[in-house]
Amino acid sequence: MICIVDYGVGNIQAFLNLFKRLGIEARRANTPDALSDAVRLVLPGVGHFDHAMQRLNDSGMRPKLEQMVIGAKVPVVGICVGMQMLAHGSDEGNLPGLNWVPGRVRAFATQPKSAALPMPHMGWNELQPRAQSKLFTKGFEEAPQFYFLHSYFFDAEDKNDVAATATYGLDFDAVVSRGHIHGVQCHPEKSHHWGEQLLKNFVEL
Repeated sequence: MICIVDYGVGNIQAFLNLFKRLGIEARRANTPDALSDAVRLVLPGVGHFDHAMQRLNDSGMRPKLEQMVIGAKVPVVGICVGMQMLAHGSDEGNLPGLNWVPGRVRAFATQPKSAALPMPHMGWNELQPRAQSKLFTKGFEEAPQFYFLHSYFFDAEDKNDVAATATYGLDFDAVVSRGHIHGVQCHPEKSHHWGEQLLKNFVEL
């Protein structure tokens, strides 16, 4: 069972619709018990980092997620702010992140190469997958296109965790993979067949 973690932040229905199109059984989970039979987890997120972390902390699901992801090693993919929550913290807020993938979330506006660009980074952009990336093993041509909407980016501490990069003034870490834990800054649910293929590859890991 694929469980979409519903802690009040993120477009849960868009992911349910996508998995339905792919013929993959998925459901929303908004309690710890609803997560129990998950074999894959999707952690969506939009908006402000601290707001998303607070909502997750208040949902009562965080201890169960920690048990499943860190203890039982259930594969998880964080999407957009859900990816940023995998870091130890963000320049956007003060709350600690999940710290599942070592790194920090930084603002494009503070980076010399991107500070003068329009914010947020919005629209279609090419991804440059790394050769070893598990999320891009099947169904991708060179430089697939994904939809982005963000002003902050994940800066991985260990660049071996970077599965794909994109460019907005600077090359930034757009997809990370650390063992069974994955994060995607772009929106696969808005990225047509490229997004469907990425999530299909995640399910088949």
